[in-house]
Amino acid sequence: MMHAQRRARRAGAALAAVLTWAGLLAGAAGCTSHGTDGMLGKPRSAEDTIRVSPDDGSRGVRPEEGLRVRVPAGRLESVKVVKSQDAQDSPVPGRIGEDGTTWKPDDPKLALAAKYAVDAVALDGHGRRVARHVTFTTYVPDERFIGYVVPENRSTVGTGMIVSLEFNRRIRDRAAVERAVRVTSVPKAEIAPHWFGRNRLDFRPETYWKPGTKITVELRLRDVEAAPGVYGLQYRTFSFTVGRSQVSVVDAAAHTMEVRRDGALLSTVPITAGAPTSTTYNGKMVVTEMLEVTRMNGATVGFKRADGKGEYDIPDVPHAMRLTSSGTFLHGNYWARGVFGTANVSHGCVGLRDVKGGSSATPAGWFFDRSLVGDVVEVVNSDDKKVAPDNGLGGWNMDWKAWKAGSAVK
Repeated sequence: MMHAQRRARRAGAALAAVLTWAGLLAGAAGCTSHGTDGMLGKPRSAEDTIRVSPDDGSRGVRPEEGLRVRVPAGRLESVKVVKSQDAQDSPVPGRIGEDGTTWKPDDPKLALAAKYAVDAVALDGHGRRVARHVTFTTYVPDERFIGYVVPENRSTVGTGMIVSLEFNRRIRDRAAVERAVRVTSVPKAEIAPHWFGRNRLDFRPETYWKPGTKITVELRLRDVEAAPGVYGLQYRTFSFTVGRSQVSVVDAAAHTMEVRRDGALLSTVPITAGAPTSTTYNGKMVVTEMLEVTRMNGATVGFKRADGKGEYDIPDVPHAMRLTSSGTFLHGNYWARGVFGTANVSHGCVGLRDVKGGSSATPAGWFFDRSLVGDVVEVVNSDDKKVAPDNGLGGWNMDWKAWKAGSAVK
């Protein structure tokens, strides 16, 4: 089951909203093969089952507004909250109440200039398991700007990782901000910046990082004037390490994926890709998040029925790995039969055979267990255009000369 190019053509560049439980972050959209409504029944939506305050996508949330997770009917199974601040992720401690219907943080006040990610799993009033993922950002003091950075500090990533900063304000003086960000590596490599619009700055080398490389990112943004009267807050350094090299090539025409580790072929896995009416992007994509299980709803990426509901709504998609911000995933599929290695039936994602609940013994589980955020998945021979460089970490689809031309410092 998979994603759609209709996202770019018909749903625009809207970021798909992911409703998920995984043990980590993100936002997600959804994709699937046709004809699953009868199998899944019609459970209540995750938004109805799990109520989160502040609302998903909220910006500028004041510290005193606090955070609360509750279920009107049923009970919470687990709640995980992560706070991202100055490129540093930290868990937010809290507890589920004795009746199982509410979760509150130990500290009732939210932090300033932070991004929060909430992952909750609950059983609804009928005993059905539902997952929800919510993100929001908190208030940044007037006349200040910050940059939200990936990857995480001290993380180990794949060789395709791109350093990406997303600023909470539009940057007028991009050259001043660019000069205040320094990215270096050991062993040394030429690393160049590229601006996408006025609030995103990415860094990458000419080719994929060598395994074992340590990358250091220095943010010297404090008091840098990015726009008239708007000054930076951050002054910190963080680093991450590149692990082994893993590059997987999905051949949409052959319905296969070759998985190569440090250049050697590990396995050839049968897949299903986008159907003729909802093809999969070609090009190089980078895994940006890994979710043990997530909800995928077609309405979030433009697959809607006449009544406005999604063409599909699967609450427990296993082994989901995000490839683009517009909603392309590589994920496990337990509802399609007889399509892996033979036919393309998805809404644009790349699907691997799995079982309900997920299993390490399936192709999807095998691949998930051997993957890292930052690994590269390249799609070839799909009847679609190449993925845009700013869709997720798609910068590897731009040649080096064009990439370097995106610097604001001339």
